Amino acid sequence: MLEPIIFYDIASTIPGQCWSSNLWKTRYSLNFKRLPYKTEWVEYPDIAPMSKKMGFLPTAMHGENPYYSLPAIYDPNHSTLLSDSALIAQYLDKAYPNTPKLFPPGSHALQYAFIDALGYKLEPIRAFALPASHAILNPRSKEYFRRTREAHFGKPLEDIAPKGEVAIEEWAKVEKGLNDVAVWLEKGKENGPYFLGQEPAFVDFVLAAHLLYYKKIWGVDSQQWKDISTWDNGRWERLVKDFEKYESAQ
Repeated sequence: MLEPIIFYDIASTIPGQCWSSNLWKTRYSLNFKRLPYKTEWVEYPDIAPMSKKMGFLPTAMHGENPYYSLPAIYDPNHSTLLSDSALIAQYLDKAYPNTPKLFPPGSHALQYAFIDALGYKLEPIRAFALPASHAILNPRSKEYFRRTREAHFGKPLEDIAPKGEVAIEEWAKVEKGLNDVAVWLEKGKENGPYFLGQEPAFVDFVLAAHLLYYKKIWGVDSQQWKDISTWDNGRWERLVKDFEKYESAQ
């Protein structure tokens, strides 16, 4: 019998705690494969110390300083430590070959290219989402999130989100970006409802993870989610609802 994989996720104040898009990518992946796992909740200022103590590699370098981020997993069945959602997904395919594939053979380059392009299309929503992300964190994480984001942007957190006429213009860019993605996906609709056809792949979970993140930070009754859920004939709400079966937190 398999031992549970330890999944390190970022704590929050919302029911169930799960919220971040990057973390949803891995939670979706684990649930899609029906692998047993246990969630360890981590506050933002504890990510780097925990990662160093456990032996996780940094996920990026900020100048000469290593940067540690979640998601991360420890798989006791193979004594493996790994961070970064895409690397975790590829590892799970290799370590558990009898589970559904996140990266079917021959799809790696195509999926990575789409994910990269998706990031550009979703960039306009980031400024709107940052203050909302801060609002659902616990006190220690709130302080860390505010301090690091304000240092990065050079302005108070409250001034990062667009306001007034600028907000209207930028929100229109958000809609346009998602519409562009919908147009891409429509080109393959005759092959099935998902990016690669009849079965979901990692790229589908990446897209759904972003959408679920917006739903979680703003709430189902927010104007932001009401907008997103109705764009492109309700396509985005249907995708999130379709993947509800992969949302459970263990």
